[in-house]
Amino acid sequence: MAIMVYNTMTRKKEEFIPREPGKAGIYFCGITPYDFAHIGNARPPVVWDVIRRFLRARGYQVFMVQNITDVDDKIIRRAQQEGRPPLELAADYARIYMEDLAALGVEEADVHPKVSEHIPEIIQMVAGLLEKGHAYTVDGDVYFAVESFPDYGKLSGRSLDEMLAGARVEVDERKKHPMDFALWKAAKPGEPAWESPWGQGRPGWHIECSAMSLKYLGPGFDFHGGGTDLIFPHHENELAQSEAYTGSKPSVRYWLHSGFITTGGDKMSKSLGNIITIRELFKDFPPQVVRFWLLGTHYRNPLNIGRQELEAAERGLERLETAWNNWRHLLTQEAGGGAENGAGRIRELAAESRERFIAAMEDDFNTAAALGVLYELVREVNKWSLAPGFTLNAAAKEGLQEAVAVLEEGGEILGLRFGKAQAAAAGLGDEEIEAMLARREEARREKNFRLADEIREKLKAHGVIIEDTPQGPRWRRG
Repeated sequence: MAIMVYNTMTRKKEEFIPREPGKAGIYFCGITPYDFAHIGNARPPVVWDVIRRFLRARGYQVFMVQNITDVDDKIIRRAQQEGRPPLELAADYARIYMEDLAALGVEEADVHPKVSEHIPEIIQMVAGLLEKGHAYTVDGDVYFAVESFPDYGKLSGRSLDEMLAGARVEVDERKKHPMDFALWKAAKPGEPAWESPWGQGRPGWHIECSAMSLKYLGPGFDFHGGGTDLIFPHHENELAQSEAYTGSKPSVRYWLHSGFITTGGDKMSKSLGNIITIRELFKDFPPQVVRFWLLGTHYRNPLNIGRQELEAAERGLERLETAWNNWRHLLTQEAGGGAENGAGRIRELAAESRERFIAAMEDDFNTAAALGVLYELVREVNKWSLAPGFTLNAAAKEGLQEAVAVLEEGGEILGLRFGKAQAAAAGLGDEEIEAMLARREEARREKNFRLADEIREKLKAHGVIIEDTPQGPRWRRG
C-alpha cells in the first residue's frame, strides 16, 4: 500500500511520492534554547523520530535536518539577565535539550545546524532576495516585501487582509506593508552581530530555516514539520522567502504539523504559567513512559497532559512489556508433544497484525492505531497461552516466535525498547534474571523454599516481578 500523509498545504491526505525514488528528505524546526525545554518541545522530535524509523523500515534512505535557533531575541534577553554571552547560554540549553531527547529514545538528526554557524548562507540568501526585488533595506534592516509574492498566505489559507486583521503587528512606519517581516536586523548594543553588506547585524527569525534547508536538502525537499503554532507566521514566511529566492515551487512537497499539548484544556505556554519541563516530567515518569504517552494520540490531534493520562500510559507500556517478557520466557522452555493446539491461528494472527500495524503507519503515521494493533495481538496471544490445557510444543513455539517478532518490530519502529531501558535501570540483564529463575526453580524442587524466597526478594529489589503460572514461572520488570 501507499504511504498517505496529511498535507497542511492542501488540507487533505496525499500519497507520499518522494522527490527522489527511494529517498526522503526531512526538515523540522528545532528549539530556541533559552531555558529548559518543556514537554511541548518534545512532541515534534518524537513524532519525526518515529516517521524516520518507519520510512527506513519501508526501505527509504532518510536524511533528516533539525535546526537549533541559537540567535534570537529571547536568548539575548535571557543572557542579558544572567550576564552571560548569548551564544554560550544557547549552547548550554541546547546540550540539555539534546540530552532530554536522547533519554526519550530520539535518534540524533543527520545534521543539527545552528544559526550562528550559517551566517554566510543567510547573508547570501538575503542578498539574493534584494536582487530579485522581494526585499528592501531601511536603516540597516532588511525586510521581505510580502506584496511582491502573490502566493503569500497559501500555507495558512489566509489573505493579507485577514492576516492583518488577526495579527498583533508592531507598528513600524518604515515598512511598505505592515506584514513585511525582517530578514536582517541592524545591530544593537550588547547583541551578537556579524558584518554584512547592510552593516553589522544579525538574522531575522524566519530566514535561517530557508537558508539551512536549502543548503542541506535543496529546493523541493519532501517533508517539513513542526508544531501547529509554526504554520503562521514562521512557516508561511519561510515558504514565501524560499520560493521567491529559488523561483522553484513547491519549496516543500508535504507540510506536517503536530497538535498542541494542553493542560486542563489550555494550550501549554509560558504566559499562562502552565509549562512542564521535560526534566520535571522525568522525575515522576520514566522517559519510555513519556514517549509511549506521546505516541498514544495521533500526532495531529491535541494531547492533554496530566497524571491520569501518564499513569494510563505507564500501564499500557507495562502490558506490552509483560507480554514480551512472558513470551520470551516461554520460548526458553523445552517443547513438549501434543497437537498444534491453535498455534496455526496464532501464526496467522501475527502475520495479520504485522500487516495491520504497517497499514496504520501508512495512514498518516497513525501511532495510536498502530499501538492498538499491538494491544490486540497481546490480548489474543495471552488468551491462547494462558488457557487451560495449553501445551508448549514445537508448533506453539513457532507461533510465539512470530508474535514476539511482530511486537519487537513494532517496538523498534515506535522506539519502544522492551526490556532494554528497564534492564539498564535495574542493573540486571535478561540472562542474569533467567539464571536466577533457574536457581529458584531448582531450590523449589529441592523444597528449599527459604532460598527460593530469597531469590524472589532479590529479584523484586531489582524491579523484577515473578509470576508463578501453571506453565511455569514468568517474570516482568515492575
